[in-house]
Amino acid sequence: MKLDQYDSIYFLGIGGIGMSAIARWFKHKGLRVAGYDRTPTPLTHELIEEGMEIHFDDKVEFIPGYISKEKTLVIFTPAIPKNHVEHNYLKVSGFTILKRSEVLGLLTKNYKTIAVAGTHGKTTTSSLIAHILKYAGKDMVAFLGGITTNYESNLIMHGEVNDNTLVVAEADEFDRSFLQLFPHTAVVTSADADHLDIYGDHLHMLSSYKEFISQIHDKGNLIIHESIGSLADEVKHINKETYGMSRGQFFAGNIVPISRDGFFEFDLLGFAHKIEKIKLGVPGFHNMENAIAATLVALKFGIDEKTIREALASFRGVKRRFEYIIRTDKLIYIDDYAHHPAEIEAFLKSLKEMYIGKKITVIFQPHLFTRTRDFAEGFSSSLSLADELLLMDIYPAREEPIAGVTSDMLFENISSKKKVRCNKLNLMQTLAGMDIEVLATVGAGDIDTFVKPIKELLSSR
Repeated sequence: MKLDQYDSIYFLGIGGIGMSAIARWFKHKGLRVAGYDRTPTPLTHELIEEGMEIHFDDKVEFIPGYISKEKTLVIFTPAIPKNHVEHNYLKVSGFTILKRSEVLGLLTKNYKTIAVAGTHGKTTTSSLIAHILKYAGKDMVAFLGGITTNYESNLIMHGEVNDNTLVVAEADEFDRSFLQLFPHTAVVTSADADHLDIYGDHLHMLSSYKEFISQIHDKGNLIIHESIGSLADEVKHINKETYGMSRGQFFAGNIVPISRDGFFEFDLLGFAHKIEKIKLGVPGFHNMENAIAATLVALKFGIDEKTIREALASFRGVKRRFEYIIRTDKLIYIDDYAHHPAEIEAFLKSLKEMYIGKKITVIFQPHLFTRTRDFAEGFSSSLSLADELLLMDIYPAREEPIAGVTSDMLFENISSKKKVRCNKLNLMQTLAGMDIEVLATVGAGDIDTFVKPIKELLSSR
């Protein structure tokens, strides 16, 4: 299938972080771009300002008049429900309709692709890779799953699109989307159990990761976290390297704190000669691991150590990935996308190490009924690391409610010193009566809509 036969693209779920990156690409290419999303957000507002036509009511009459089945490609997200009026109309009308993952596969197939997979860490790692490539002046395009602070976008580009262009893409395991990609180089950061509504169990999910790894080009590169290196044991046609914090073929050494807020200087060890005194522009041990993976990719594409070191120091992170909202001597407020027990545990352990002796208050919004059900014990355990917890209702996203599955099933097993059940209506009032030292909003739903009002509340004290 050739994408150049279309002059307009219509998105169902255009405000999704992965969808909007592709929408921006087609707009950049000069096509007419329009779409539907369920609710307006700061991101959909940006897309409208960039010239895209977006509406928020699922009604056929709102589909632009220039949309035609001969010249329009329809792209949809799996989050669109089966009873979606516009989707069903376009399907019955004979439009060509593809999943986002299928389109990403078509966009990347003719270029040297760097794909980053993993249940967590992939957005920051792919953003780091994109930043290094752009900083180094490489011809590149990156489709990212987050808004980079350096560029205020999830589509990063440099130079002309040509045969030498490098494409960075997040390889999402949800709905087996990453099996649409056939990369030259792949990074796998983690493979914890997740999306069991899709896979059934962890073993089936790991089988899909193995299949993804097998799709790397002949003599291509795999950079994989040492804890899951065995996933590639049966793949013989690639160059495999492992990395980790203190283990693997490549790891961090001589780690020196350079501030009280989790910023470090470290050496990258494992090469014939080490890269010394790397300073990363974002905090946290987990980001040191992400930086190691990104550095290994950069070296594969001939970027020198000086350029890599400068790029890592100038990286400012990704929105909602350990993002500082308030950072003063008296008050810290961080927003983070963590939505899996392993991510929450790593995030809260980092906070406690960075702010020893400070009270850690967490507002958490669970994401998906199935994930809450499948990992209830893990959520309760990881959230118990908080000194104070405000637990919100489950954000359903694409799912219908499941009988008996609510935030209460987490709440009763959380052992924090103070815990409060709350919802969108009483969250701000509850927070107003609390003494805050270090606050974190955590989750992948619409908890980010509270970031601005919480910032205003705390700043007014």
